[in-house]
Amino acid sequence: MDRWVSFEGIGIGKIYFKDYAFKLFGLEIKWYALIIAFGIFTAAFVAIMLSKKFGLKKESLIDVIIGGTIFGIIGARVYYVAFNFKEFSNDLFSIFNLRGGGLAIYGAVIFSVLFGFIYCRIKKVPFLPTADDAGICFLMGQGIGRWGNFFNIEAYGVKTNLPFGMSSSEISSSCSPVHPTFFYESLWCFIGFFLLIFFIKYRKFDGQIFLNYLIWYSFERFFVEGIRTDSLWLIENYIRVSQALSFVLFFSAISIEVYVLFFYMKKNKDKNFLYVNSLKEKNLEG
Repeated sequence: MDRWVSFEGIGIGKIYFKDYAFKLFGLEIKWYALIIAFGIFTAAFVAIMLSKKFGLKKESLIDVIIGGTIFGIIGARVYYVAFNFKEFSNDLFSIFNLRGGGLAIYGAVIFSVLFGFIYCRIKKVPFLPTADDAGICFLMGQGIGRWGNFFNIEAYGVKTNLPFGMSSSEISSSCSPVHPTFFYESLWCFIGFFLLIFFIKYRKFDGQIFLNYLIWYSFERFFVEGIRTDSLWLIENYIRVSQALSFVLFFSAISIEVYVLFFYMKKNKDKNFLYVNSLKEKNLEG
């Protein structure tokens, strides 16, 4: 049976669709999976295109992207299961049923960054420039990926009277229209993506763009998470997991950036803080 979504306040009537795009050998290929895959490939393409600006070799970056994607998916599932274990406690095998839903973007970011750090240390690839490139592309991937929530009709918020409120066949009429929080996050991520692209030429030290990614994303996530109806809870009905993590990341990233800009860099004025500039200097010397 087709489902529908509407935004009556802005003149968009019922949009009917199935939760899958097509069938392949009898297997339903979900819109969610296709959009997530498109987000990953688009983010990877952008990362490779930006690699020269950070002095990175495309070959090493591709390895990081492949490994980071695999571990990111694992991390997204681990994070979700860890903070929602009751759902799986009676059927542990359901943990491996990704088609049933249940991925968390923070888990994906944490695990992919951990993989990137370990890979860079082993292969002697500069981690901070790699993280800067990744931070920009995370926003692109997240901005696209959130539209998977649209087709799943999930990641929405509480009831609202705003004109762009969303109604759906999957949401009780007594509760709708609701905040389309997936759209809020998608728009915020796309804006952040273009701002960080613009900021590349103004960065002062390696890692600054990744810190700004954390600041930008966690600021939005803290507030939007507060109006979502499907949050994972750290303390039931009191503290949401993603809000707590966003709070920590936001102030940690700001503190680190302020320290580096106003204390560490001033004490080490003769040091080169951008890897790409050190490469240029070596080429000139050679």
